[in-house]
Amino acid sequence: MARVMTFSRKILVGLGLGILVGLFLGEQALVLKWAADGFVKLLQMTVLPYVTVSIVESLGSLRGAEARRLGLRAGAVLVALWLVGRVYAMLVPLTFPNAETAAFFSTTLIERRPPFNFVDLYIPANPFYSLANNVVPAVVLFSIILGIAVIGLDRKAVLLDLLHVTSAALSRATRFIVQLTPYGLFAIAATAAGTLSLEQLGRLQVFLISYVGVSLLVSLWVLPGLVAALTPIRARDIFALTRNGLITAFVAGDLFIVLPVLIESSRTLVASAGVDESQQQLPDVIVPASFNFPHTGKLLSISFVLFAGWFSDASVPIMQYPLLALTGLVTFFGSVNVAVPFLLDMFRIPADTFQLFMASGVINARFGTLVAAMHTLAVALLGSCAMAGTLRWERRRIVRYLVITAILTIAVIGGARMLFGRALNREYSKDKVLAGMHLLHKPVDAVVHRTPLAVTTRETGPRLDGIRRRGVLTIGYLNDSLPYAFFNSNGDLVGLDVDLAHQLAAELQVRLEFVAISRDRLFDAVEGGECDLVMSGVVVTTLRASRIVFSDAYVDETLAFIVPDANRGEFATWEQLRARPGLRLGIPDMPYYVQKIKERLPQAEVQLVTSVTPFFVTDDQSGLDGLAFAAERGSAWTLMYPKLSVVIPEPDLVKVPLAYPIGGGDQAFARFINTWIELKRKDGTLDGLYKYWILGQDAAPKQPRWSIMRNVLHWTK
Repeated sequence: MARVMTFSRKILVGLGLGILVGLFLGEQALVLKWAADGFVKLLQMTVLPYVTVSIVESLGSLRGAEARRLGLRAGAVLVALWLVGRVYAMLVPLTFPNAETAAFFSTTLIERRPPFNFVDLYIPANPFYSLANNVVPAVVLFSIILGIAVIGLDRKAVLLDLLHVTSAALSRATRFIVQLTPYGLFAIAATAAGTLSLEQLGRLQVFLISYVGVSLLVSLWVLPGLVAALTPIRARDIFALTRNGLITAFVAGDLFIVLPVLIESSRTLVASAGVDESQQQLPDVIVPASFNFPHTGKLLSISFVLFAGWFSDASVPIMQYPLLALTGLVTFFGSVNVAVPFLLDMFRIPADTFQLFMASGVINARFGTLVAAMHTLAVALLGSCAMAGTLRWERRRIVRYLVITAILTIAVIGGARMLFGRALNREYSKDKVLAGMHLLHKPVDAVVHRTPLAVTTRETGPRLDGIRRRGVLTIGYLNDSLPYAFFNSNGDLVGLDVDLAHQLAAELQVRLEFVAISRDRLFDAVEGGECDLVMSGVVVTTLRASRIVFSDAYVDETLAFIVPDANRGEFATWEQLRARPGLRLGIPDMPYYVQKIKERLPQAEVQLVTSVTPFFVTDDQSGLDGLAFAAERGSAWTLMYPKLSVVIPEPDLVKVPLAYPIGGGDQAFARFINTWIELKRKDGTLDGLYKYWILGQDAAPKQPRWSIMRNVLHWTK
């Protein structure tokens, strides 16, 4: 007789086949994404109604004294597990080696996030809106209040009977959908394995390896071992009964979709522990209620804040670990993607490191969900046993658990530390990415003069007619204008403005001539008509606009400070800077910049600088505490000098426009350039160049995702 394949084996087969298909197809596995998304939505379909009905039914069936005792004992279990999560998050930095990093400008630097609002998240002004929009905490609070209200009703048996039937129907519907798990996990695994960037894995391997190791330790031993040490439930029984749900939660990266499965498994395990039949429904309340509090998986994300600090040379001091642990617990009541940027800001870690957290999401979300699922089980089992009085405090079992936990913890942390110390070579490469950037658009014939030219004759007549007559567009550029005009590793003049200059010349059907201009001769070169335009990230100021004609602004920059990584926390707010005595700031020799800084920091000692290069190349930053500079171009400079950071003080932003000085003050040519700028804004050219040169999108050469079909069999290019 043929052997029937168990459901668990079908899940593992589906998972394994999905990974193989993803590796075989590579990025083409995206064709299965609709199936992966559809399966997750099917699982989500019945969860929120099930949670609502379960809470109301289970709480409503209790007596008042039982409900109060449940809150106290389950709450004590939750607090204990929070402590476990924070302790292990603080152990992760013990694995980190040394590194340097920097990043392109990010819009997160200038975004001012609204404060986290507990009221909107947890108090449902309209519970039907919360149900329709999947606002789980508000739905749970509404359900708890409704369940407590049912406790005192005289004829509650009628309602409880109806709720019991509804709960059974929802549970049956969920079990039907769960039968599709092998196929759904196949699609999810294929999509993830085919699209996961190997480059991202390489960049984040320190955090990923540490996080994965600690997550596996906590989910496979620390939490189930704690349950086994304090209750009659064995760890092997937990895994035997819940492995399907754990695998589903891990692969899908979603705890919410397996809540019904975890509730039913918890009921069975509680019954096996000898809990009275009348209390075997406790998981129906504990699991949904605990879902809305930070779980151990979320708390382990605190380790990313410590990783980001280490990665950006802005490490969080050990003395601030307690503050981080407490603040992290409070902020993780909300979304992780809101909490992490808040913690990065609070501990003065570069906001652009949040991009690393997002890049690591494919991996850490799944392992974090595995921990979250085990955390949910642990809360349900320990809380139920505490209510039923079946917890046991046997010294021998507890000591054995603690010894094994200590040995495994030392092995995981110590093993990762040894691995990184011996095998990991983290060579900084962002400067090479910047130096390797190239023009996005096809260049026209161009001559580049690296030194200023002696001009003996001045052109007269309309500027545009002269350009067409000689067939050459002459562009002035400044040598130190990253990322608007600079020389790349091949010796080519590139940058956002250089790219636009080639576009303009191509549309005018003329050649290009680039002429170097020193900053101290900018006015003379423009007024004298030595070039048709200066395209080099030139800032518009009142004084400059009074002497030369500018085009309309094409980009806005943000006033910021460039400071050593270790000092970035001192520049976080204007109030902090005003309170700091003896502040010495370098400011480009432009009265507009000086005026804006003096308005906000009247006590600061200001030193005018004609070139920003000495600030970046000297170890002591030329004796200055910081350099007032544009955040957008400052980020490009820090790619070459990663020990410096860009800081934009809160709360207000100072914007500075960039425009093109018009040679000879030709108003007709200025109107033409204004029209051309508007055309480039409308057709998306400016936006595309901004994303590439300022934000660094696709700055590093992107290779197609490795796959067996492309790289081994060579069936596709």
